[in-house]
Amino acid sequence: MPVPVTPPTEADLVEIFSSIQGEGLLIGCRQIFIRAAGCNLTCAYCDTDFASRSHCRMEEAPGAGLFRNLPNPVALETLSAIIDTWLRQAPGMHHSISLTGGEPLLQASVWAAWLPVLCSMLPIHLETNGTLAAALPPLLPYLDWVSMDVKLESMTGAATPWEAHEAFLAHAGATGWSVKLVVGEETPDEEVVQAVRMVQALAPHVPVILQPVTRKGATDRRFGWLMDLQCLAAGHHPLIRVIPQTHVFLNLL
Repeated sequence: MPVPVTPPTEADLVEIFSSIQGEGLLIGCRQIFIRAAGCNLTCAYCDTDFASRSHCRMEEAPGAGLFRNLPNPVALETLSAIIDTWLRQAPGMHHSISLTGGEPLLQASVWAAWLPVLCSMLPIHLETNGTLAAALPPLLPYLDWVSMDVKLESMTGAATPWEAHEAFLAHAGATGWSVKLVVGEETPDEEVVQAVRMVQALAPHVPVILQPVTRKGATDRRFGWLMDLQCLAAGHHPLIRVIPQTHVFLNLL
């Protein structure tokens, strides 16, 4: 008789740290970031190290910038003890926990086991590339915010996974969702129009964030094209915001 597959109860993590959210609707909020290893995409502009490794680096204290290594995979008991200590060290400071990556939904079975505990400590914010729709429903009861990327071909170097994004966006709740488009001067108008029309059709209450691409630690400061792009997008979906990666020029993690 085959041995039944037991879902993993430990996570393959890259780092655990406390910082200010630099993107999206929760910009400026202090969060505990849990960065998961692995990603199912290879975006040309990505500057995040999400490779799996033998250890996860953990900040010694919230915002200290000093790290020590924890062996991978990491158990829930280890992570919850860290978070509990940080919440006692800095009561009231942290707004939420951000699950980020890589792509955290690659380890959805772990989060399904962990989130009932983690959401009792702080609200949960998921940052995702919006391509793994089947992994999302079991987690939705525990998520307060979902920041979903639409991966445009002009930026990633690979065909935009429109069908996967549509399936993911179909799960959008009434509140707490946002869609992010990383854009550059080379982004065709047609790509942006298709993306915002998709959001308008499937989730008209969800804001779309235009995020100018960051390259070599900086964004292009010639923003006339971005103003024009916002104007174009707003003609198809009224909830358009422009928010750069603020943590880059604040020199934060």
